[in-house]
Amino acid sequence: MTRTFDERDFAILRKLAPEYENVLCPESGHEFHSILPPVSNHVAVDEEDFRERVSRLSGEDWEYLADRILSGRESLGCMPEEDIETVVAHIRETVSEEAAGRIGRLYRLLEYGIL
Repeated sequence: MTRTFDERDFAILRKLAPEYENVLCPESGHEFHSILPPVSNHVAVDEEDFRERVSRLSGEDWEYLADRILSGRESLGCMPEEDIETVVAHIRETVSEEAAGRIGRLYRLLEYGIL
């Protein structure tokens, strides 16, 4: 789902990728419509780098992202499974087991083309 970033989105993106000043995908030239997939796929150099970047987020940031994921306003599409596992682990730790479980199930449904 396409969305326009608000100031909160930009603040989170700056935490995750302070060296990245643009909201354009380096591959396509299109604006980002989600935060986590471009960081996973275009900014982080590997799984460990992604893990370090998302560890910078506060519990409030994770609550915000979990809400956006569950409402369909933040995509998990095209992210490698190991990065999804990292996201789910942070949500489990900072938000709730229930939210983490729902997000994990949502990812699997998307991955198998059910949604």
